[in-house]
Amino acid sequence: MANVENFLISIVGRDQVGVVSEVTSYLFDTGANVADSSYAVLGEGFELSAVVTFGAASDTTEIEIGLSELATLVGARIAIVPFDFDTTRGETATISHTVEITGGDRPGLIARVSEVLMEYGANIVRMSSKRSVDEQGTAHYRTRFAICAPKGRVEALSAALSNTAGSLRLNCDVEPV
Repeated sequence: MANVENFLISIVGRDQVGVVSEVTSYLFDTGANVADSSYAVLGEGFELSAVVTFGAASDTTEIEIGLSELATLVGARIAIVPFDFDTTRGETATISHTVEITGGDRPGLIARVSEVLMEYGANIVRMSSKRSVDEQGTAHYRTRFAICAPKGRVEALSAALSNTAGSLRLNCDVEPV
């Protein structure tokens, strides 16, 4: 391994309190520097991804074994692979607006919204969706997009997103950050 390399660490396991704390403490103890990272609860599980730089030659196999021995990661799927991209974010990675779409289940919603975003030159920086069930057993969905919208196209983009959501009988809210 070269003196400084970037790696993508991906971990999927059963969610519980302390996962982020244990993983980041372990990585710190190995001399790793965490660049971009994300953590999400997905049902009863979680997904953690992090771009990590090691300042000195490190054996990724040893780090993977060390991670697998953490109490919060028992049975988790852990992968460490080279990350061949620069860790400096580009211009389209700056969040300018959030888009929140709420309502019932609409298969294809993410595909339709992402097509509108692409048509207007907006980049998705983060995305999440969540399903919840109320006391009557009715499912409700909330999908959020953190986007980088090009200046001068925000008003038209907002209208197109609202029209798309409305055609699906959903609510749409676009807010500047």
